[in-house]
Amino acid sequence: MSDNPFLSGNFGPIETESTVTGLKVQGEIPRDLAGRLLRIGPNPVAPGENDHWFAGNGLVHGLRLRDGEAEWYRSRFVRDDSVCDFKGWPHTAGPRFREDSSGLANTNVIGVGGKTYAIVEGGGFPVEIDYELETVRSSNFGGGLSGPFSAHPKRDPDTGELHAAGYFSGWDHLQHVVVSAGGKVLRTLDIPVPGRPMVHDCAITENYFIVFDFPVVFRPVEGGAEEGTLGQYIWHEEYGSRVGLLPRTGSADEIVWCEVENCFVFHPLNAYEDADGRVVLDVVRHPKMFASNSNGPGEGPPTLDRWLLDPKGGAVKEDRISDRPQEFPRHDERLVGKPYRYGYCGASGESGLFGGLLKHDLRTGETLHRDDGPSKQYQEPVFVPCSEEADEDDGWVMSYRHDAERNKAEVVILHAQDFLGTPLATIDLTVRVPFGFHGNWVPDS
Repeated sequence: MSDNPFLSGNFGPIETESTVTGLKVQGEIPRDLAGRLLRIGPNPVAPGENDHWFAGNGLVHGLRLRDGEAEWYRSRFVRDDSVCDFKGWPHTAGPRFREDSSGLANTNVIGVGGKTYAIVEGGGFPVEIDYELETVRSSNFGGGLSGPFSAHPKRDPDTGELHAAGYFSGWDHLQHVVVSAGGKVLRTLDIPVPGRPMVHDCAITENYFIVFDFPVVFRPVEGGAEEGTLGQYIWHEEYGSRVGLLPRTGSADEIVWCEVENCFVFHPLNAYEDADGRVVLDVVRHPKMFASNSNGPGEGPPTLDRWLLDPKGGAVKEDRISDRPQEFPRHDERLVGKPYRYGYCGASGESGLFGGLLKHDLRTGETLHRDDGPSKQYQEPVFVPCSEEADEDDGWVMSYRHDAERNKAEVVILHAQDFLGTPLATIDLTVRVPFGFHGNWVPDS
């Protein structure tokens, strides 16, 4: 067993791709679900003891549902150059951000303009994959990307446009990138920052693009300072923590920066503007990051907090919504950037990041905790509305779940209004799905 916890147990990589049909289902899959539940995570093909969890080669997973049936589960390596070299496969076609970029993509998987992309932050272009998860090519959206994309673009539910925060270790700026619903880059704006921060995610409201600038910054080593190719991201207490409100079509000098208590945020739950024009921002807040643990997250329990930011200036009001350890927040994405009521998170368990599921009612303050026992460890929940006209809470919560007793994966489908009840369906994938990062429901239509 490895001494690196991110190479052990269900974090440990698997060596082979899988295709499984004839999947057994307990319960009934809603017939209106037609598409793929996709997710992705790091799976190093040649792991080393000091490997960082975030740096593993991408392995994408997909469950195809149609007409109440689970037609297949597949896992496929995203064919970056190191995977291809290790496996003896030809390199993937398409552009690279830099000549020394391997084409790594391991953090999220999304649908854009009828295509599916594996995406990553900080140095890689999106990688197009086909319906059955085979790598097609590296893509810069037709030449529009001038720098790395993001692991977490936010889709405007009214326009279908994607808003993203790009960064690179060799830059002294961030980028606000806007991509059309069809996959064309519409806007790229450089945002100067005082250091070289890690910026995992972003948020939007009706009028603002929300920029994170937290004290996990790149420290270059000798010989790598100029190009930013050698070094690591570490906690730098003196850097400070702030959130920027950028008018969505504005310039960088129009950003209103709001200071918050020192912390790190990977993921916001959502953001919106209240009746007084203030920005309500709900985030999963870590007290610090990469200060003592250099292989992955683990610097104190992450909590769900609400920050109230005033574009006119003034101190940020910081409140705690829930002190339960949690991560991987999701909500009904028809309400991205809009007032909303419900949020869903993974509840950290006894063995670390993964355990049960949480459902937050942000109006009443009630939190439901689904705990199926220590052997049942849920990954990131995904909410899918029953229809475009359905109420916010009328939909399905879907998640890949690790069964530690069998060392196999399942996909669980819950109705959001019966969050603690018997699942509508539990689908046995018959293989292990390592703990990973993010994914989405990509409908067929």
